[in-house]
Amino acid sequence: MSVNRVILVGHVGKDPEVRYLDKDVAVANFTLATTEKGYTAQNGTQVPERTEWHNIVAWRSLAKLAENYIRKGREIFIEGKIQTRAWEKDGIKRYTTEIYADSIKLLGKKPENTEALNSVVAAPPTDTLQVPPLAPEDDLPF
Repeated sequence: MSVNRVILVGHVGKDPEVRYLDKDVAVANFTLATTEKGYTAQNGTQVPERTEWHNIVAWRSLAKLAENYIRKGREIFIEGKIQTRAWEKDGIKRYTTEIYADSIKLLGKKPENTEALNSVVAAPPTDTLQVPPLAPEDDLPF
């Protein structure tokens, strides 16, 4: 048995780039930063804060959610799968690793008009759109 699942909570690094393919199928690409806090080891060694950047790909209703509500700096929760793709450019084989979103949840400040949010994004059963209540920042594990 194998499992390919990833759960990320972080801040959007740039506004999503959304394009539409055949039959009004939307795809969004954006980056997400996750940060591990720095600390001091028992021997006094300082371990600095470390930020990882993730390339996010969202399709269909999740892409429309990204287009309408996700902006640089917004805190979001993403659940999805890791996928690597390859291509060749100028005779050099290149690779990229991306997170394909199955679920996106908006965190932090709640949008002012959640009725519009629910009417804009009609998610199929595999997609998730939830706007949770505000949580105190002290409860965050990072």
